[in-house]
Amino acid sequence: MRILFIGDIYGQPGRRVVRDHLADIARARAVDLVVANGENAAAGFGITPPLAEELFSYGIEVLTSGNHIWDKREILPYWEQAAGEAAHPAHRLLRPANFGRALPGAGLYQGTTRAGEPYAVLNLQGRVFMTPLDCPFRKADELLATLPAECRTILVDFHAEATSEKQAMGWHLDGRVTAVLGTHTHVPTADERILPQGTAVQTDVGMTGAYAGIIGSQVEDVMQRLLQGYPARLEPSSGDVRLCGAVIDAQDGRAVAIERVMLRKTD
Repeated sequence: MRILFIGDIYGQPGRRVVRDHLADIARARAVDLVVANGENAAAGFGITPPLAEELFSYGIEVLTSGNHIWDKREILPYWEQAAGEAAHPAHRLLRPANFGRALPGAGLYQGTTRAGEPYAVLNLQGRVFMTPLDCPFRKADELLATLPAECRTILVDFHAEATSEKQAMGWHLDGRVTAVLGTHTHVPTADERILPQGTAVQTDVGMTGAYAGIIGSQVEDVMQRLLQGYPARLEPSSGDVRLCGAVIDAQDGRAVAIERVMLRKTD
């Protein structure tokens, strides 16, 4: 199986580059499954039901998220409406599994590709330099134990700040999942590798959006916050738009190759 994972889709620039190029990338690379982090799709903060369904329409099968998932409150009834409807697309929008159990949504999705191959996507959030949550390592153990034996291809989006915590998750899950891919910092790292037991890891796959700004936001807005301490509203930047992510090849659930992807939008 070949998986394309797309890093944090940031605002309209990120959505547009996915719209314009995803189908071509998937066709050229013979991709079987597309997963993307969509927590920044709504102008950089959160995601709405229409935006989730827009991204699904481009060929993304599963959307993961992170700490910004609650920024648009209309996402809450989207999950509530899905209760009892197995085919509702809201089931394919994940929030980190180690948030409180009482919160809506889920952090694990099981599906099958168009070719009928089973897979699972697990979404977790780190705790180092972030909001205290349940232990992501123990939560991963708990949820992986619920998967059927035939589900061998498992992708983990670990939305975390600290490099050490992300690398630790890769080693913790080595041999038990296909890939552990980091999101959240919006800066792609050049450390992609396959661990000894067959798990592909990359500390952060980067952001899909405008790189002319500061992690997706306009330079002026960020500098106003940093230099003046004023809580300026952050607006998405424009220019130097890139689609970033990773392509993983897997056989029987074990990664055999991982490649960084960075496509610059030229039009």
